[in-house]
Amino acid sequence: MFRKILIANRGEIACRVITAARDMGVRTVAVYSDADRDARHVALADEAQRIGPPAVRESYLNSDAILAAARKAGAEAIHPGYGFLSENEDFAAACAREGIVFIGPVPEAIAAMGDKSAAKRLMEKAGVPLVPGYHGEKQDPAFLKTEADQTGYPVLIKAAAGGGGKGMRIVQDGNAFVAALESARREAKSSFGDDRVLLEKYLERPRHIEVQVFGDTHGNLVYLFERDCSVQRRHQKLLEEAPAPGLSPGRRKQMGEAAVAAARAIKYTGAGTVEFIAAQDGAFYFMEMNTRLQVEHPVTEMITGLDLVKWQLAVAAGEPLPLKQKDLAFRGHAIEARIYAENPAKGFLPSTGTLRHLREPKGIEFCVPSAGMNGSVRVDSGVRQGDVITPHYDPMIAKLIVWGEDRAIALGRMRAALAGVEIVGVASNVEFLARTVASKAFSSADLDTHLIERCRDELFPADAGVGDEELAAAAFAELLAEEAQAAAKAKISGDPYSPWNRVDGWRPNLGSHHELVFAEGDRSHCVTVHFTVTGLRFSAGEREYALAGAEDDGVLRVMLGDASFRIRAVRDGIDWHLFRDGVHHVLTLQSVQTAPALDAIIGTLAAPMPGKVLQILVQPGAAVAKGAPLVILEAMKMEHTIAAPHDGRVAAIYFKPGDQVDEGAELLQLDPA
Repeated sequence: MFRKILIANRGEIACRVITAARDMGVRTVAVYSDADRDARHVALADEAQRIGPPAVRESYLNSDAILAAARKAGAEAIHPGYGFLSENEDFAAACAREGIVFIGPVPEAIAAMGDKSAAKRLMEKAGVPLVPGYHGEKQDPAFLKTEADQTGYPVLIKAAAGGGGKGMRIVQDGNAFVAALESARREAKSSFGDDRVLLEKYLERPRHIEVQVFGDTHGNLVYLFERDCSVQRRHQKLLEEAPAPGLSPGRRKQMGEAAVAAARAIKYTGAGTVEFIAAQDGAFYFMEMNTRLQVEHPVTEMITGLDLVKWQLAVAAGEPLPLKQKDLAFRGHAIEARIYAENPAKGFLPSTGTLRHLREPKGIEFCVPSAGMNGSVRVDSGVRQGDVITPHYDPMIAKLIVWGEDRAIALGRMRAALAGVEIVGVASNVEFLARTVASKAFSSADLDTHLIERCRDELFPADAGVGDEELAAAAFAELLAEEAQAAAKAKISGDPYSPWNRVDGWRPNLGSHHELVFAEGDRSHCVTVHFTVTGLRFSAGEREYALAGAEDDGVLRVMLGDASFRIRAVRDGIDWHLFRDGVHHVLTLQSVQTAPALDAIIGTLAAPMPGKVLQILVQPGAAVAKGAPLVILEAMKMEHTIAAPHDGRVAAIYFKPGDQVDEGAELLQLDPA
């Protein structure tokens, strides 16, 4: 076994590898960009090496810097994690030239599957079923348009050199093909340095089912069952589970054997995933093979009791697989939810900022467990409270994984676990995940890759706003905070008994009361807390209740009238964040004079997040219609189109292609028609 390895990655996967290596007595070396100097994976590793500035091409994609760090640290092997250089055959070959073991497949296997078109031709020879489409080298737009017409719409454009939803577009008819092709190529070039694409017939209501495979250097190959990854947004997975619901033992065996055949065709070693697209009738077709560990590997670990990272290290060190196919089995059901810093209500736009409050479910730390699969809830994360989600990297906060004796129990545990996650400082998808898990379609395993769009009304309900209980909790929390502040001031004052230190709203000749105004988005709520001889009274409009409560470690036990409830109140500046049963409300404390106007900022042409201007699609003076694309931004590896909020004329353009813009920067001026 290796004495020391370097992890050429960051975030939760770096932490995951470090923990497994430590369990095996292997020392670890972390690498970091300037943006990650104080990151969690750096703190966990035995030692760390700087590899460059924040930009990924100058740090985590800089193979020369990573190899130099490995040489300097004396690392015998490099674990690439996933993403970045994990599927880069040139990097794997460079490791071999340096005498450093690449913990993954040989360069030839990566190359064979890295080119999606060539991989499909190879799979066709191996007898693995394929989706109809075009997988050739000819890339002339007119030719591709003809192939798409012949395949039949809807058709899927996919980057030939990548995955993860980058460079992927669904085209519903021939009129939209050219624009979609150009957009897919731009994103593919930006993400993978290669703008070649392939075409596939887009299946209606498909499921995304993948099979975990493992090979060693002794010729052994096994499959470790399958995962359903159908719930996706922007072609990127949000919820994954193992085993795939509704898959018969016979179909499971067919898919597993097809996956092994795909791996055997390229003499595969290490951990890999063969991805299939499956029709509702059970027919399945090869999509691609990811020649690395997958983000969702924990659900496989939870149902098999195996540590896939430890298997990776053992295989890379020349050891045979510890189990044969006949010895492999699974138990129960596991579900993984990817918690992202993003805003589902705004098209899942990534969010940046400092994690000012981060609380885990049921007292489990936001960390990687040591892969003893004994618990029912597991959290893998690379961040801590106080860390910053930057625009430079993927905005994942954590992976929440649960196990149950069956799917129904796992669903219940996932709902409970999501209700225990609290995040302040960035927008998150926690509530959206909770609604998805509880949705009728997901609960009944009515799965396909369009589930989010199909269930949009259920998953994006109208905001009902806060009720009296949340308002009373915020008011009570504010009073407690003011009392604590007043007590602190009184303690250091010359007269601790001065009436000026009181916070009960006392006024000469008037009843004691406290008036508060809370803003929730564009809504304002005026409430009053009355101090009476019999206790507190809370009023909101015409409604009035007795109010009492106590606080313990940020959790309030509130009595409002005859009702009693628990709620966590977290203060962030003038905002009160309220967490109750998995629902998160934000109330901003204001005075009556400073309450916000009810007209929200509608129709601004501001950057929704920090990013780079890719294209300006209009000229000054141009007349545009509502919905017309104006500017294309690139941020967090994704393209975002800024569209006209109304008919108008372009009065001014403030940036040019290539410019970096901050969140909120006005991109152009559009005068109303």
